[in-house]
Amino acid sequence: MTDFRFDYGPRVLSGTGRSTSVSDLVPEGPVLVVTDKGVRGLGLADPMLGALGDRVLVFDAVEADPSAATALAAVAAGREAGVTSVIGFGGGSPMDVAKVVAYLLGSGDDLDGIYGVDQAKGARLPLVLIPTTAGTGSEATPIAILTVGGAEKKGVVARPLYADWAILDASLTFGLPRGVTAATGIDAMVHAIEAFTTKRLKNPLSDALAKEALRLLGANIRRACDDPANPDVRGAMLLGSHLAGVAFSNAPVAGVHALAYPLGGHFHVPHGLSNALMLPHVLGHNMAAALPLYADLAPILDPSLASLGRQAQAQGLVEALVAIAVDCGVPARLRDVGVKADDLDLLASEAMKQQRLLINNPCEIDLADARRLYEAAL
Repeated sequence: MTDFRFDYGPRVLSGTGRSTSVSDLVPEGPVLVVTDKGVRGLGLADPMLGALGDRVLVFDAVEADPSAATALAAVAAGREAGVTSVIGFGGGSPMDVAKVVAYLLGSGDDLDGIYGVDQAKGARLPLVLIPTTAGTGSEATPIAILTVGGAEKKGVVARPLYADWAILDASLTFGLPRGVTAATGIDAMVHAIEAFTTKRLKNPLSDALAKEALRLLGANIRRACDDPANPDVRGAMLLGSHLAGVAFSNAPVAGVHALAYPLGGHFHVPHGLSNALMLPHVLGHNMAAALPLYADLAPILDPSLASLGRQAQAQGLVEALVAIAVDCGVPARLRDVGVKADDLDLLASEAMKQQRLLINNPCEIDLADARRLYEAAL
């Protein structure tokens, strides 16, 4: 048997309307709810906030690609109120901030001292995460990504960031716009694919979860875009996203994410869309090393590929992913999101800062490779 370590992550409570059960999962005392103004304005949190009553402090200043300053502001608000637990409610940004806030409030550590892998070793406050998108899988992971210095993405990756509970309430995703549904769904598919093909820490449990995640997501992403209020479809997407999150928590993501992060940091492209834009190009770059693994995944998305040769299967995986993006209306080129040829050197240089991710890629990506891949995506 292969030697490996695997962490299953938070306990899970799943079901339509289950977000109101959060009051049973946090201790007595003031509760800090970390969210954003968009989610708050849609009223998605109202039933949950009502269940918590008057002991809630809401911090809704989280922005896309949240900054370290935002996380520290939430810590200050929570400390002043004497909160005893933290709830992250929203997409990946509020949940990532909530993880950092719960940890800093509980441990007393400094944020600058915990960037990187396994630098956070203290205790955090009780933490519940409730996703409102089916994409980031952040509720399943011990990873938080913050923007530092205006553009650079830095990660905190440590087991104390695992939440106590994740609540999967598909009703919270019914109102997602088509574009968000598509981009976050492809983001989750990238998590599954990169977990299955990672160079480091690949393991049989992550493999099994990644395959099931890809099956759920691939079978339902188009339907979620076309029939957004279908509870079975939305539930399948949310579960697929969660399983992919558990998979990549243990078998880390790689080159697609490394090249996606500068697009968010410098051009404020949503994370899921950044991944979708770079996905086919990085998969093509990896083909020489990852062809057998891509071939294994291909029939999950397109059963007709099962009878083909391995090379045709692997190429078919890339084509199936491109077809999903097209059918769901996801922009196909970097120029569609404001990137110009003059920006490619900057993007390539910034991608090289993501060594935490690049070391997991099946093939090396150096500076020249990164620039070539951005140019291909332009």
